[in-house]
Amino acid sequence: MKLFVSPTSPYVRKVLIAAIELGLADKLQLVTVNTLPTKQDPVIIAINPLGKIPALQIDDGTVLYDSRVILEYLNTVGKGTLIPTGGNAHWRALRLQALSDGLLDAAVAARYETALRPAPLQWQQWVDAQTGKIVAALDALQREALYESGITVAEISAYAALDYLDFRFDHLDWRSGRTALADFFEAFSKRKSVQSLPTRAA
Repeated sequence: MKLFVSPTSPYVRKVLIAAIELGLADKLQLVTVNTLPTKQDPVIIAINPLGKIPALQIDDGTVLYDSRVILEYLNTVGKGTLIPTGGNAHWRALRLQALSDGLLDAAVAARYETALRPAPLQWQQWVDAQTGKIVAALDALQREALYESGITVAEISAYAALDYLDFRFDHLDWRSGRTALADFFEAFSKRKSVQSLPTRAA
């Protein structure tokens, strides 16, 4: 399987954590592509019309995207339990995955606005609105009992989101007033799947 990636993408790191947890990392061939929204890479455009990563090309040539679909596929192939099969646990895992992914979406949108758009054209109200979403999502995650009964897509997604905040938004000081969330992050950071992630440049 070919996984099209960018080293700094939190969505890619989320997929890689899952692949390692499922024992599938050695089945993945990583293909690095450029994903700047201002410069489309023909390699990724050829397989994903949205030009986004991660994208997973499976053995029959089918290409899967986005990270949530890829995680579900890997969980199926690996016969894993990252997505509980029924009851409240199933919907809880998917709900918290959506919450963490929404946090990431807001963070990436704010990052693009401040890092890629020329300063005279930056829209501060937009950045403030995205930051508000990040804070609200953090407060919601703080109220959840993460990592208390094993690992699911909820925990993987939450870790990936918090890891990205440390990488790009350390000024937010997300740990302040969120002891439970900080404890979860510290504990999850010690997992082999996290320790095995590729290094990334700023």
